[in-house]
Amino acid sequence: MSDGVSESVSNEVSNPAPRKYPVPPRNRQGNRTGYTTGTNAAAAAKAATIALLSGRWPDPVTVTLPLGEVAQMTPVERELGPDSARCCMVKDAGDDPDVTHGALICARVERTATPGIHLDGGQGVGRVTLPGLGLEVGGPAINPVPRQQIQENVADGVLEATGDPDFLAREGLSVIISVPEGEKLAQRTLNPRLGILGGISILGTTGKVYPYSTAAWRASVVQAVQVAARNNAAKVVMATGGRSERFAMQIFPELPKVAFVELSVFTGDALKTCLAEGVRAAAFVGMMGKMIKTAQGHMTTHVAANQVDFDFLARVCRECGAPEALVQAVAGANTGRHFLELCQEHGFLAPVQRIVELALEQCQQFVQKQGGQLELEVILVDFDGQILGRAPAQKRGEAL
Repeated sequence: MSDGVSESVSNEVSNPAPRKYPVPPRNRQGNRTGYTTGTNAAAAAKAATIALLSGRWPDPVTVTLPLGEVAQMTPVERELGPDSARCCMVKDAGDDPDVTHGALICARVERTATPGIHLDGGQGVGRVTLPGLGLEVGGPAINPVPRQQIQENVADGVLEATGDPDFLAREGLSVIISVPEGEKLAQRTLNPRLGILGGISILGTTGKVYPYSTAAWRASVVQAVQVAARNNAAKVVMATGGRSERFAMQIFPELPKVAFVELSVFTGDALKTCLAEGVRAAAFVGMMGKMIKTAQGHMTTHVAANQVDFDFLARVCRECGAPEALVQAVAGANTGRHFLELCQEHGFLAPVQRIVELALEQCQQFVQKQGGQLELEVILVDFDGQILGRAPAQKRGEAL
């Protein structure tokens, strides 16, 4: 998660295939840190630079991280020719459930006639096709911080190999970053949705991967809203998960795919970004559990941090005039879904609609506190995609 857009909100592989270069297994309860794709790319590029210019391979190679630390990394593949050198590192993400854990991150460095360092992406590194990412459309998905990290480490490698501080003013190096499995891995990331095609992104703001960090997860949600806004989506549709997002696409078939954002637990961050990007209309689509938490006023709906309050649900039932038997049953419910089932069993669905209305009110209050305005709609769907509640209600004559 913590390596940024590409590795965030990733599907952890429960039974990964054996790899040519094994890495230490992840401990689900562990806190071992790892290194980002940016750090691995920088290490591979520096090692290849030293080998090309000096004829010797550093083993290990010392790489500088954006946070100021240094790390020593050992190449797993090395090729040296008269005008180029290729080096690969195997990414160790520590104990984080990172989709790129165990992947090869490679760099090919070649001499070129144009002075300076010329960085690009090769096989398995995505290409940017949409604006809104802070990267050049058509260019490689190498984010600004790792881009600088790679260039600085290559420059360090030049100095280490030649001892000549003016080498890059006279001669040039082409640095191509590649990820052999990148195109396949990217299908389990947000990259295709963000318009990054053909591979993963090279990421990392610190250079290290911190286990189960939500920072990059949150950042990917923010970035997805930015892309939707900057591609002129008429409405940004924020869904709480993959299934609710699919249902949202059925509800709003007229909207392009880029308009849909899987916000996970970061409702507040998505709303803030809508305001910052000048979005005028947004819809929030979710299932019962996160809808209840939003109705309670939680703008971050992580299961561990914010629990469903069944006393709150019982009060909602009572305020809606529910039978006392339903009120008492809801007070002893187990989950948000159980609350829904109890309302259905009693044939009394007013509390369900009221939860949707309260969720809308909480989102509106949050937006107002940010000093902004946003036309909002909240839609509750069940596990089959049926709309159970909507606020504000549809205009007369419009079908749900």
